[in-house]
Amino acid sequence: MRVGLTPIVIFNVIIFLFYTICYFYQGVYLFYGLRHGNVTLPKAKKQHTFAYVIAAHNEEPVIGNLVHSILSQDYPQDKMDVYVVADACTDNTYREAIDAGAITWERNDLVRKGKSWVLDYAFNRILNETGDKYDGFFVFDADNIVSPNYTSIMNDGFDQGYLVLTSYRNSKNFDSSWVSSAYTTWFLREAKFLNNVRMMLGTSAAISGSGWLVSRSIVEGMHGWDFHLLTEDIQFSTFCASNNIQIGYAPAEFFDEQPVTFKASWIQRMRWTKGFYQVFFSYVRDLMHGIHRKQFAAYDMMMTIAPGMILTLVSAFVNLTYLIVGGLSHGFLATQGELLMCAGSLIMTFGSMYVVFFILAIITTVSERKHIHCRKDRRWRIFTNFFTFPIFMISYIPITVVALFKKVEWVPTKHDISVSFQDVMNEG
Repeated sequence: MRVGLTPIVIFNVIIFLFYTICYFYQGVYLFYGLRHGNVTLPKAKKQHTFAYVIAAHNEEPVIGNLVHSILSQDYPQDKMDVYVVADACTDNTYREAIDAGAITWERNDLVRKGKSWVLDYAFNRILNETGDKYDGFFVFDADNIVSPNYTSIMNDGFDQGYLVLTSYRNSKNFDSSWVSSAYTTWFLREAKFLNNVRMMLGTSAAISGSGWLVSRSIVEGMHGWDFHLLTEDIQFSTFCASNNIQIGYAPAEFFDEQPVTFKASWIQRMRWTKGFYQVFFSYVRDLMHGIHRKQFAAYDMMMTIAPGMILTLVSAFVNLTYLIVGGLSHGFLATQGELLMCAGSLIMTFGSMYVVFFILAIITTVSERKHIHCRKDRRWRIFTNFFTFPIFMISYIPITVVALFKKVEWVPTKHDISVSFQDVMNEG
């Protein structure tokens, strides 16, 4: 049954071509990463001085493990310090951080809440009290753990002249639930097949959450920290892409704690999605200027923050409406061929999403299998994650819709998985 070039056919062809053209480069990233492996960095000629900055809100169970993991690295102790800001804490975070060996300050600003404001406070105070002591600042969340060689590898990248540097984000609780497994898969894929490849191809990476390094010169230039949208990390990455500041990547591994329940995940990803909207509409003009200047990093970041799920929903809505109205018209408004095409488009839209994420889960798991730490009695979750990861990613569709209309505020995520670096390694 042939279908002519009617408006609905043209609409679906345009949507298909748009997605194919816009995101084709990420498929290139994937194959390039599989073929060329991991970036290698030349050894640094200088050991730079660093300050680790940690924003902590009621993080008593986990803050000590992070500080211990930092201070037990194979990097000269006299070239790094750990600063913890106990932000409006009602537990024993302050004392735990001090006992672990961190320089700890208390902050109780209930109006300017959130990590970005803590960074602004910490950066300004450190600069005021230490001057030019540190060459760069690491930013971490209290639930993180760093590998013993983390700073050494990051120093190798920093010594190449990068003003901003991100790292390999892994998870310390892959096997806690299907939700934490999905998070882990996404972050491993982001590290290996996005940032790692961007580094090898000479374009710009992007920071995400924690585990990144910024030079003192940038912090001094801003007089602290000037990024306060709901996703300050993506905002900063977009600022860098817009202003041709190349973010480097180093294969230095750290571990993050992922939400375990779908409810906690929904709340967190709602904030992320709302933050992406904020960043997109705030920086779209700057990114377009960067694209006009032939800066591929600006295009890459545009595709990263663009609300692509909205276009998917629009496409599905148009096809579903045409299918229903055309079916009720009994051939007056739509031919049988058009109706079959609309039904096929709907099936293809969601079916292809599931298949793509299913394949991504398999490729990421096989490629990064040595980085997946899972207890022996839960190894089955590695396999089931192939099937549940696509569901997790498709659940972004309703989040995308709700985030358009819902007022979203920063809400702290509870962290209580208290493990050391060795505990994670022992899980295999």
